[in-house]
Amino acid sequence: MRVNRPGPGRPRSRLDGLAGDRAYSSKANRRILRTRRTRCTIPERGDQKANRRRRGSTGGRPPDFDREAYRRRNRVERLMNRRKQYRALATRYDKLATTFRATVRIVDILIRLRARPDRPTQQDPPNTP
Repeated sequence: MRVNRPGPGRPRSRLDGLAGDRAYSSKANRRILRTRRTRCTIPERGDQKANRRRRGSTGGRPPDFDREAYRRRNRVERLMNRRKQYRALATRYDKLATTFRATVRIVDILIRLRARPDRPTQQDPPNTP
């Protein structure tokens, strides 16, 4: 992984943090992240919890998990899934990066308008006997 710097210099090769779903909770993945000193927010799978509990005190302690960071990750994932509903964005018909960026912005505007309509919703009239 390389993260470009805004100015001169070598790109960074270490992430500040990583958020993933249960599919990435293997020991090997966590070991790699630990050696690179990357904080991770990955929930533990049920079978891993059961194995750790079965081993008792030799099973070790559960990995650190930040619920709030995981919720933010989930929000981003849901936004990306909404974006994929637009064919031009999902298949990337645009050749130029600027055109693709404009398509992403237009799709985001459409998603936002669909989520928050301009008109207030009409309330049901009160029940009169």
